Amino acid sequence: MSTLYRWNGEWEESERPAGAVAVADSWLLEEARTTRLDLHRERFLSSAAELGGVGELEPAWDALAALMPQSGRWFPRINLLADGQLTFALRPAPQRASSVVAWLVDQPDPRVLPRRKGPELELLDELRGQAREHGAGEAVLSDSEGLLLEGAYSSLLWWEGETLCAVPDDAPVLPGITRRLLLEIAVEDGTNVRYKHPAPRELDGCEVWLVGSLHGIRAVSQWAGEGLQAGAATRAPAWQQRLDQLQG
Repeated sequence: MSTLYRWNGEWEESERPAGAVAVADSWLLEEARTTRLDLHRERFLSSAAELGGVGELEPAWDALAALMPQSGRWFPRINLLADGQLTFALRPAPQRASSVVAWLVDQPDPRVLPRRKGPELELLDELRGQAREHGAGEAVLSDSEGLLLEGAYSSLLWWEGETLCAVPDDAPVLPGITRRLLLEIAVEDGTNVRYKHPAPRELDGCEVWLVGSLHGIRAVSQWAGEGLQAGAATRAPAWQQRLDQLQG
């Protein structure tokens, strides 16, 4: 069961519903361990600073440590609301999924602020709901030219032979933490990395990953109704182990 808090110089439990979200961030907490929480903090504060300053955000973030359970599996989320208030939701996390059915959204990316997590969460929920109607667990967005960008709640990575591919960093996509860590692992291991804007047909038969903090790597097991063949997830288990080793 989720618990909601509001910041009033300290975190206090609250039953009031949250207002419009301006910035948000979330991460997986397993048995008091998480993966690079510092990067989530950096992304959250950076996005907030773009709106005119961080104010109470830094002490509020630092005070979250006292709210973190020491056992169990959780998916906390901090929110900066449009009115300047801060809220924090301590939410149970679902079980990790290692694969997912993907659906290509049948319209160009409708987001206005794709590089900021928070203000369009309701829109992303709607897109994922449409994906479920097509028997899929994630919606994959494309630009006005039909080139793929990312999932509603995940970053897009794929393999072309021995090369790990990603959409360029300056594309209109969220700067995903898990994406960043996987690309850093690739560089450390000497794996070839290529940045490109793929058309859907270029992913036919490839091992494709939709990655994020909650599940880590989810390999695409099927493309819903698109005539694309999903490649075998031969690399995903070993790379997920590498991610897990970063928990601290």
